Amino acid sequence: MPITESDLPGVGKKFEIDLADGEMIVVIHNTGKRELFYRPESNADSEKVFEFSDDLARKIGSIIEGAHFQPIEPATQETTLPGGILLEWYEVQPGSSLIGETLESADVGNRSGFTIVAIQREDTTIDSPPADTTIQEADTLIGVGTRENCESFEEILTE
Repeated sequence: MPITESDLPGVGKKFEIDLADGEMIVVIHNTGKRELFYRPESNADSEKVFEFSDDLARKIGSIIEGAHFQPIEPATQETTLPGGILLEWYEVQPGSSLIGETLESADVGNRSGFTIVAIQREDTTIDSPPADTTIQEADTLIGVGTRENCESFEEILTE
C-alpha cells in the first residue's frame, strides 16, 4: 500500500494512499484541519469524505491506532467461556501436517484434548463437521478446550 507525500505550499501536506479499489487522499492543513478524500480511479475527481478539526482528528487517530483497544490477532482469536474453556480460531497454514487428514485420522481430540466444533472454508461454515471431513490449507478451525488443550493443538497444527 504505497503512500505518496507532497507539500502543498501555504496549505500543508498531502498524503495519497493507493487502495485496491481506488485512492485515498489526506490533506493536513497548517491550521490542523484534516480532510479525507476518495478517488475511485487515478484520473477521476476526488470526493470529500470527511473533514476533521485537529483535536477530533487526533482523538480518532488514537482510536484507530489502538491506543484504547487492541484487537485480537486474526491468526488466533480467543474467547473465554465459563469454567476457563476457550473458544479459539486457527488458520491452517501451508505445510501443516494436518492438511489432507480427516478429523478422524488427525485424532486431534485424543492427542490434545481440543475439540473442533466448526470449520470455516472460504465462504462456507461446516458446523459440527463429521469425522470424515478433510482438513484443507487455509481452513479456519474453530474449537474449544482449556488453555493447555489449545497449546497442545497449536503444536500439532504447526508440526
